[in-house]
Amino acid sequence: MDLSKYHGKHVRVTDKWNEPYTGMAKYANADFLGCEFGGEEDGIFIEGCLIYHSQIISIEEIGVHGTVELWTEHLILRRSRPEDAEVLYRRFGTDPGMAQYSGWNPYATLDMAQETVNGWIQSYTDPHAYSWVMDVDDVVVGTIGAYDYEHDQIEVGFSVDRDWQGRGFATEALRKVLAYLTENEGIPSVTAWCAADNTGSRRVLEKAGMKPVRHEKDGLAIDGRRYDKLIFAYHAGQEN
Repeated sequence: MDLSKYHGKHVRVTDKWNEPYTGMAKYANADFLGCEFGGEEDGIFIEGCLIYHSQIISIEEIGVHGTVELWTEHLILRRSRPEDAEVLYRRFGTDPGMAQYSGWNPYATLDMAQETVNGWIQSYTDPHAYSWVMDVDDVVVGTIGAYDYEHDQIEVGFSVDRDWQGRGFATEALRKVLAYLTENEGIPSVTAWCAADNTGSRRVLEKAGMKPVRHEKDGLAIDGRRYDKLIFAYHAGQEN
């Protein structure tokens, strides 16, 4: 069997000891495994477990829903872990610019960050709740999620650590999430909003393929200031 075709796919594997493995497959060729582990054949990693070709009895691609691990060129979009709370508090919660255009900071204190992360973890049983951490080589650089699913529509939002902004990560993550929500999850419409003054977020939404659909004059009131609110939408099957 050609294991390379399962790279990046969600699979169910049974090995020769009848042990089942389910998750995203990461293919590794024989040269890599020979150098790293002394093996003489190719294989796949699932959830950090290496399964060699000769150990696999069956492998099949499976459908998945909800917050599943997604890959982009530079990012792993993964589920939150309890230890992420401290990082989000340090990198986001203590940044005064975090709430400048949103009016809320879910990581403002360590307790708030822990409560937010725990809420995400608990939500993973809901097939229409989506909350990912943007991970670059085990470094948390941002978050992205989709919320309030109803009437075949869902809203998406994202944030990126200030030190990691300007590298295209938000656009990369949003493109992947939009495709996943519309193509895999079958959600026809995804919306997002930003303050008109928030040029960074506006560019991300536009570059990811979202289209402006409404402009609400003075639609946002944040810390005594008012901003115009821009509403964007992305529809299943649209051409970017």
